Amino acid sequence: MALISSIINGLAIIAGAVIGVFLGKGLPGRVSGGVMQGMALCVLAIGVKGIFDGENFLITIISVAVGGALGSWIDLDRYLNRFGALMQKKLAKGGDGSTFGEGFVTATLLVCVGAMAITGALDSGIRGDHTTLYAKSLIDFCSCMIMASTLGLGVAFSGIVCFLYEGAIALGGSVLASFLTDAMIGEMSCVGSVLIIAIALNMLGMTKIKVVNFIPACFLPLLLCLFL
Repeated sequence: MALISSIINGLAIIAGAVIGVFLGKGLPGRVSGGVMQGMALCVLAIGVKGIFDGENFLITIISVAVGGALGSWIDLDRYLNRFGALMQKKLAKGGDGSTFGEGFVTATLLVCVGAMAITGALDSGIRGDHTTLYAKSLIDFCSCMIMASTLGLGVAFSGIVCFLYEGAIALGGSVLASFLTDAMIGEMSCVGSVLIIAIALNMLGMTKIKVVNFIPACFLPLLLCLFL
């Protein structure tokens, strides 16, 4: 059951991309914009709801502050962007001018590189809570439909990569779950929910938070729950 949401996410990406290919470029910008804003509001609601899973908000504050400092010092966001640029350069330009490679690479980065994929997969594996990845599936469905209308069928193949990526994290989380206390799981969920709120604010264009730099914060409750 830990993999069910990863499977659904992968299928949603493929389905969205196939529909987008048939739509071509006939989807008005105002429609796609409205859909993505609606998805952002749903993500915001999920993040706000998840904050209440924690019982000691001091752990959340310390985790976000220290985790954000650590991630920003390492500059995880910059490394991921450099990796994405390298993939784009290596694979995106087909010799025949096809956009297949570009669609695959761009969509893969969109659906895999982000805090929602990691926190959602961890929730699925550790808590058996698929809410975040189900919401992400809807967002990815809409995003890949819009993207595939321009970049073509290559977008669909990112669904396979997304399933493998999220599935591996979920399985790792399910193994880890037996070693975690209820308090640790709740505090990790609370911290992850803070990052999900940041994702929603970015989607709405209200902020430009480098959420990837805060990923280390998700794991700090494992240590802090032993002392606080």
